[in-house]
Amino acid sequence: MNMLYLFKYIRLDESLQNIYVYSDVLMNNIPSDAMKKYQWIFAITIMVALIIFISCKTRFDTTKATYKATSSSQAFEHGKNLVYTICAGCHYNRPTNKFTGNPIEDVPGIAGKVYSANLTHSKTHGATASYSDAEIKYLLRTGISRNGRFLAYMLRPNMADEDINDIIIYLRSDDPALAADNRIAGTTHFTLIGKIYMGTTAKPVPFKDGITKPSDPIALGYYLVDNIGCFHCHSKSVAAINAEYPNQTKGYLAGGFKLKGPQGIKVTASNITPDKQTGIGNYTPEQFRKALKNGEAPDRKLHPPMPKFQRLSDNEADAIYAYLQTVPPKYHKVEGH
Repeated sequence: MNMLYLFKYIRLDESLQNIYVYSDVLMNNIPSDAMKKYQWIFAITIMVALIIFISCKTRFDTTKATYKATSSSQAFEHGKNLVYTICAGCHYNRPTNKFTGNPIEDVPGIAGKVYSANLTHSKTHGATASYSDAEIKYLLRTGISRNGRFLAYMLRPNMADEDINDIIIYLRSDDPALAADNRIAGTTHFTLIGKIYMGTTAKPVPFKDGITKPSDPIALGYYLVDNIGCFHCHSKSVAAINAEYPNQTKGYLAGGFKLKGPQGIKVTASNITPDKQTGIGNYTPEQFRKALKNGEAPDRKLHPPMPKFQRLSDNEADAIYAYLQTVPPKYHKVEGH
């Protein structure tokens, strides 16, 4: 029994389950006196097969589009608001006062270590410097980077064309927070378990174009909950996130996700469904707006990692509130709330 004989039973376009099934069949047909001799060969072979499988499944086709963002002063200001509202939580580094990136503390250690990218105009470490406008748009819509890697944490598949345009305009600007800076937070590294998860579970979203931003307050509220990423933290867990259809996420907006605050302090995200006992059912629009923009809830101060969304307009905050009132209330008492 040699490795070539084993490999002909392993089809890399099948699931991991098939790999295990084939290996079990082969093992059961090896004489017992030869089993010990070949155990290490099987272990190494299966490991190699897993690595090849994962490598094949974590590289995807990139875009060939020639899209170019349209610049204007209004696009710059709106794009700046969007980047600080949506991207800054991960990418804005307070000690450097620039978008030089941060450690992403909420990724389970067993999966590896993840760092957000440097978004400054650094020629050596700036992530966006090597991206075309079309590649940035494709990354946000599908999660696929310019080199074909899938970045699950970058997904915004339902973001409107106009918002993506304005984000790109800001990222290309000479704003001081984007001035070239070669500092990086670290280098992302996934463990084998993390790679298996990314290769078998995390999948890109099909590219959609021609998405418009809704004007109806409730629809706009849902759009903002989606693209700001409220449901990422305020649902059950990071593994439960449904980026394409947010309201199908397990434990949608009912809280319970355990996050890390400053100095590693554990913080549990709150229930923001309109349940009157455990959620925000008793909040007035004014109280909700104050909590969202100033970090002051009726009964307590809100602390990081919950940001203050000071760049949201009152109309946007009110739209989020209006949408949340339409979400089915869920009784879910969250620890610490």
